[in-house]
Amino acid sequence: MQAGIRNFRSRNGAGYAAAAVAIAVSLSLAPKPADGSRPHHLPYPQLAWPLVINGSQYAPVAWADIAGWNEDDHLAAFKTFRASCKAISAQSGPAATDPRALGISLREPCHAARAAEITDNAKAGAFFEEHFLPLQISRLGEDAGFVTGYYEPIIDGSRTKTDVYTVPVYRRPSNLFVRGFTQDSPELPNKGDVFRKIGRRKLVPYYDRGEIEDGVIAGRGLEICWLKSQTDLLFAQIQGSARVRLEDGSTIRINYAAHNGYPYTPVGRVLIDRGIIPKDQMSMQKIREWMDQNPDGAKELRRQNRSYIFFREVQLSDKDEAVGAQGVPLTPGRSIAVDKSLHVYGTPFFIAGELPIESEHSKTPFRRLMIAQDTGSAITGPARADLYFGAGADAAKVSGRLRHNMQFVMLVPKSLDPMALGRKMPLPDPRPSAKIAKLFPQVNPLKNQQKDQKNPAPAAPQASTTSPTSTAQADATTSVPLPAARPDIAPSREGRRHRRSRRDHGDR
Repeated sequence: MQAGIRNFRSRNGAGYAAAAVAIAVSLSLAPKPADGSRPHHLPYPQLAWPLVINGSQYAPVAWADIAGWNEDDHLAAFKTFRASCKAISAQSGPAATDPRALGISLREPCHAARAAEITDNAKAGAFFEEHFLPLQISRLGEDAGFVTGYYEPIIDGSRTKTDVYTVPVYRRPSNLFVRGFTQDSPELPNKGDVFRKIGRRKLVPYYDRGEIEDGVIAGRGLEICWLKSQTDLLFAQIQGSARVRLEDGSTIRINYAAHNGYPYTPVGRVLIDRGIIPKDQMSMQKIREWMDQNPDGAKELRRQNRSYIFFREVQLSDKDEAVGAQGVPLTPGRSIAVDKSLHVYGTPFFIAGELPIESEHSKTPFRRLMIAQDTGSAITGPARADLYFGAGADAAKVSGRLRHNMQFVMLVPKSLDPMALGRKMPLPDPRPSAKIAKLFPQVNPLKNQQKDQKNPAPAAPQASTTSPTSTAQADATTSVPLPAARPDIAPSREGRRHRRSRRDHGDR
């Protein structure tokens, strides 16, 4: 292929750009080996690609240029990072891989974190600066990220159904099926298709929220406990976990186990679109107030969100924090939920901006290093995070009013330095020299045709005494006309018979 391209370029310099495009397309379409490496027949060395996070834009930033970096409590962030490292180390193995941008690169800084004895803020900050590189990141075409907040509700409930506690909290049904997972899996993905098995082979979409609220799976022994209202259950499902206080004073801890396969529809967005609650006043408290005052409207509003969450009971005490999707206890004010299709659990993010933490209208400076330890179906994008604030009413008030743009700086292990990897990537072949470009200028036939229609060419001059040499040079500087299109001529019947007979002989 390369010899053919070189011959084409030597005959016609105008085809240089087209040839380069052809090479690029052919290389991009070339089949890749099963192990994900680049094909061996490429004309370039086999190198690791620079960091790629789909749909994002990012740029290196100096530590000194990160506003609020030096004032943060790095020791608290380091302790949260070490908690993630326990889960990362437990999954490590010679064959472990991860297709996401950071892949398994966090193993190296995690190994250093677990070996280090850091007890003060200065050493913790130095650890992050030694093992990571900061990259300012946002969604492609945007200059900031977006954050919301979440918490763990504390709800009154009962182990048995009573006149007060009538709303069941369901565990995962046995006929709920997700491809690639078994019933032994502790929890299932929060996105993707979910089916209901009928018999041995037939699969249909699972029941939606309205059908489940109407009792389609009632009476099967799936009830973990009972709550007072569907609003309490809805908020527990939105947060993904809850503490249920029983009448005898004990507590049940429930965590996300599975969903029914329907995409999450924010009920707050429905209220905003209907003009019921203004966007600048929207909060979880406002949603709850409206639902309590409009029980019939609340039922219809809940069913706009066809998604339904099933729970599992976890053995945690009242002093333990909720467990995130990474499998480690969350840290209030330091743990975040991220898009797990793009990011790796354990990744540090420095998030900076102003949030209404003190009150609804306050602008409290928030500049803090957070650790990705959880996920959620509504958390999508490279610079999107849900900030965890703990359990109870106070945490609910703070997290319920967060819907703000913030600056995101992602900390990348130094082994993935995008600038260092970018320097090793091969450059394209040099452009043709100015002399070659002058002899063979790029021609746009349509543009020249339009120009000729506006300015008809003068009559051809009579024979001149110009020398053959000068005539050749003049012809070289003029545009080389493109060949006429090949006529579309249908083959004759005799030709078809002749080709068929040759093909038949070849088959023998």
